[in-house]
Amino acid sequence: MKVFRGLPNAASRAPCALTIGNFDGVHLGHQVLLSRLRAAATRLSLDAAVMTFEPHPRAFFAQMSGDLSRAPTRIANLRDNLASLTVAGVDRVIVEHFNAHFASLTPQDFIEKVLVEGLHVKWLMVGEDFRYGAKRAGDIAMLVEAGKRYGFEVETLPAVQNKGVRISSSAVRSALADGNFAEAEALLGHPYRISGRVVHGQKLGRTIGYPTLNLRIAHHRPALNGIFVVQVHGLADEPLPGVASLGVRPTVDDSGRVLLETHVFDYSGNCYGKLIQVEFLKKLRDEEKFIDLPTLVTAIDRDAEQAKAYFGNGSQAQAIHEQGRKQASSATDRI
Repeated sequence: MKVFRGLPNAASRAPCALTIGNFDGVHLGHQVLLSRLRAAATRLSLDAAVMTFEPHPRAFFAQMSGDLSRAPTRIANLRDNLASLTVAGVDRVIVEHFNAHFASLTPQDFIEKVLVEGLHVKWLMVGEDFRYGAKRAGDIAMLVEAGKRYGFEVETLPAVQNKGVRISSSAVRSALADGNFAEAEALLGHPYRISGRVVHGQKLGRTIGYPTLNLRIAHHRPALNGIFVVQVHGLADEPLPGVASLGVRPTVDDSGRVLLETHVFDYSGNCYGKLIQVEFLKKLRDEEKFIDLPTLVTAIDRDAEQAKAYFGNGSQAQAIHEQGRKQASSATDRI
């Protein structure tokens, strides 16, 4: 799959079948749309292309208004979204930088400069509620008329439902915010995971017996935060059990930077730079700011006990924990 930051150059503008959207999380509704895209592209001998946006348009407008709380939370990072699009059989992804210039395009400019001249669209599928152009003035009827004029076909996809409920990124966000990972999996079609490369951190965890693997979260509003039971893929043949914190670490850091910190039980491999996936299994509690480090450690002790009990090791939790403390000083991969 080829990924373009902005519209492709002239040499890469082969005719395509296209769909447009944010595709945050690439849930089951998205997957139905993408399967239709792939089928049309094959039938018409075209590349299957997706146009998506960074940042999310609503996040851009929230920043412009000065009220970041209006920005949607993010289900997935760009890496994970692109991986899902690859699995769906997409040939080409255009990651369009959503800025003031793009937001000001009239519907006609969007059609002519982006769809026709920029992407050479021959077949287009969008959701029934798709809007485009400045002030969302463009609608499906305008697209259909333009298609007749410029030679591209337009199809719409009705909302995909699960048990009578519309499958949407908003529904996934709501499930994740509630810690309802079974519901999130039902909407996504797979367990909820976050991937990334392990980076260096403050290395505070190793001093208190809880060395962690750290993943940076590029966006500032993840769809969930708190303390979780997790399992980690990418370190061994089988996923490894652990406990993770996703948030801004208010007790030890006032930068506001979002970090995913995962303590893997009884593990001491070298992980810096390794690509891993953290799969979320159960929420234990919300993130808290504690009065001091000893109080934080006491809370982490409880979190680790609960996580080990989840994996069926409750009776051995203390012994495993003490062994982990002893091994922490030699865990050169931990942060």
